[in-house]
Amino acid sequence: MLEDLLNGAGRSVVFGLLGVGLMAVGFVMVDLLTPGKLRDLIWRDRNPNAALLLAANQLGIAVIVFTAIFTSYDSFGQGVASTLIFGIIGIAIMGFGFIVLDWLTPGKLGEVICTPDRHPGATVSAAAHFGAALIVSACIA
Repeated sequence: MLEDLLNGAGRSVVFGLLGVGLMAVGFVMVDLLTPGKLRDLIWRDRNPNAALLLAANQLGIAVIVFTAIFTSYDSFGQGVASTLIFGIIGIAIMGFGFIVLDWLTPGKLGEVICTPDRHPGATVSAAAHFGAALIVSACIA
């Protein structure tokens, strides 16, 4: 019984670190897609558009990681590999979705995200990010 508890705790640590790492990669991706430094936009400038986009990104990645873990293989190694692979695929698809949305809309989406006043384009972009994550999650399940 104690062995099962310790084994589960160890798996939780590994999957937790993997999930946080993937969320950090998602942060970097959003930072690269938007002009300026994302951390300054959100924490210094209190930009609601950048915060909304990053929140959707982080929640989307968390949903992908959750789904990958929840449907994980019996093998711990396969579960870790699946979580990593689907996490990276999800981040890439979210980034691609941002680029496609930028092509379909007037102006530069990254600049819209950086405007200090609330912009509806940020809501659409956030929904696209989260929608991409849901699509990847459905593929996992």
